[in-house]
Amino acid sequence: MAAPSTTQHAIHRATVAGAGTMGTGIAQVLATAGIEVCLVDVDPHQLTRAQAAIERALDRLVQKGTLSAGQRERALHLIRYTPHLDASANADLLIEAVVEDLSTKQAVLRQAAQVMPQTALLASNTSSLSITALAAAVSHPERVAGMHFFNPVPLMSLVEVVRGEHTSPETIEAITTLARQLGKTPVVVNDFPGFVANRILLPMLNEAMFALMEGVADRDSIDQVMKLGLNHPMGPLALADLIGLDVCLHILEVLHRDLGDDKYRPCPLLRRMVSAGRLGRKAGAGFYEYAESRGSSRRAGTVEAGAGEVTHPG
Repeated sequence: MAAPSTTQHAIHRATVAGAGTMGTGIAQVLATAGIEVCLVDVDPHQLTRAQAAIERALDRLVQKGTLSAGQRERALHLIRYTPHLDASANADLLIEAVVEDLSTKQAVLRQAAQVMPQTALLASNTSSLSITALAAAVSHPERVAGMHFFNPVPLMSLVEVVRGEHTSPETIEAITTLARQLGKTPVVVNDFPGFVANRILLPMLNEAMFALMEGVADRDSIDQVMKLGLNHPMGPLALADLIGLDVCLHILEVLHRDLGDDKYRPCPLLRRMVSAGRLGRKAGAGFYEYAESRGSSRRAGTVEAGAGEVTHPG
């Protein structure tokens, strides 16, 4: 069978698969840009949380004067919430933002490709997995690209547009055009583990964790050095909490496995914290503890770790 045309076309309807933090943010920016969105998640409670989060976020934008009340209402009316991926049958684009697992993402792409038009594009928000491997799940891999947003999606301007081995130039052009329509800055990168941002960022975060574990400095000192000495807006340990320590661990595991270099070996302290359920902001505790009502942090306790006493949530 001949490959379907990938001639660039406007994106009027999009499906976002996965209503977690990233999927919710992606749905919000799509709707705010005037695109009809179907937000899909198998968990109805997650869809309820996503709807409430989007409503709160848009309310804040209205209060700040960034969005008018009419624009808020329009955006809300453009989003549908459903547990059924079949609802994407008329979509021009799927953006999957499900759990960072190759087989799960492939299953979503495969199912979407079966119900969506042959001209529809398939994008993955993966932060580290191979776009080429994901595209192998569908019959027309030229339609598949990476569209890696950053957290929080409404605020972060970058989108890494990832070119897989078979991704067509037309698909890349359509995705970059959409990113600009959303007010983002697209940067096209090739399909290597971690792409650019996470391949550079995660080793730095990992090294900060090793420094904490080995007693080089305490948590606050490590973050302060990076903020004041290198002008980073957020320290590496606070940033790891924001990303999610489980996400950090997964990306490092992918980098270590696929690149085969021990410089990507995840810090044992990171593994221990993930095992303990201290996943960062989303769990209420990571390297810092977060007051649920204010979203602010308070000091964590001190424990013995490695070469000396360090501040570490225990």
